Amino acid sequence: MYPALAVLQTLDKATLEVLWVGGEGGMEAGLVQRAGLPFVAIPAGQVVGVGLRGLLGLFQLGRGYFAARKLVRQFQPDVLFFTGGFVSVPVGLAGRGRPMALCLPDIEPARALKLIAPHASVVAAPAEESKRYFPPDQRVEVTGYPVRPDLIGWARDTAAREFGLDPATPTLLVFGGSKGSRAINLALVKGLPGLLPHMQVLHVTGETTWDETRAAMPALTEELQTRYKAFPYLHEQMGAALACADLAVCRAGASTLGELPLFGLPAILVPLPHFWRYQQVNAEYLADRGGAVILADADLEDKLTATVLDLMHNKHTLHAMQTAMQALARPQAAETIAGLLRQLGAPRPSGATK
Repeated sequence: MYPALAVLQTLDKATLEVLWVGGEGGMEAGLVQRAGLPFVAIPAGQVVGVGLRGLLGLFQLGRGYFAARKLVRQFQPDVLFFTGGFVSVPVGLAGRGRPMALCLPDIEPARALKLIAPHASVVAAPAEESKRYFPPDQRVEVTGYPVRPDLIGWARDTAAREFGLDPATPTLLVFGGSKGSRAINLALVKGLPGLLPHMQVLHVTGETTWDETRAAMPALTEELQTRYKAFPYLHEQMGAALACADLAVCRAGASTLGELPLFGLPAILVPLPHFWRYQQVNAEYLADRGGAVILADADLEDKLTATVLDLMHNKHTLHAMQTAMQALARPQAAETIAGLLRQLGAPRPSGATK
């Protein structure tokens, strides 16, 4: 969702008509409408699974396909743009034959995007490594991960004061996505008494784990309490959080491929276990290039505090990780992908073919 919003924010909305198609019951409807975009929901089901789950997914896929065909006929899009999700499959199948662009959020394409990739005019990839997942004749452009413009523009001092933090004190940022990570949250709060004497902690718990995290908080002295700032979720302030941090602890979702390099923010990445292998591939990409270290989910409780302290106290290592992460940044990714969409939507000379 966020990559698509980032790209759309770079396009001229005065000359652009957009229809956002999402899955029924998805979480994106509110955020899309908040961005001022028209939203339509259609049925969408998983494209993997066996037994009853698989049959239900196929049934939903069929319903979604016929709903998408109707939308395509009515809206008559010049270009279709996909960033993943179950809803990509019915819409992609309904729109085949029209100019189509895929934007990979992760290094490895998820199954939904791989299914519709043969019909795509171009694939925008976050890194060169993504090319190995496609046939040689597939057009794959390495654009980087598109980051929302509203994240950018924070100076470290201003960003720190936005949260009541001291710009001169080392700052740890911990987050686990919109829903949060129970494992990361509980490991962090357990380690707070050992971490806070050495640093400030900015903690984004996730909305669904806010109450549980607060209930697990250890007793802290008044002085240590001033060094800990917690929020269930950040919208406009997320850029400030990334700008004022010296080190992050987070999952290895797709956004880490764009946001961490953009801010040159070293990270301890904790790939979500049992989530196919997308987060593991993302984490290995950043770690292999020196910008991050990987900590297994099962090791969080025992190793998180020691790993954070070791990195925060080793300024040489932290600086080297920062430099490595900055080298991976592609700040023009959204503009580059927008350019590809403009190319696909441009009128073709008479007699030209796809």
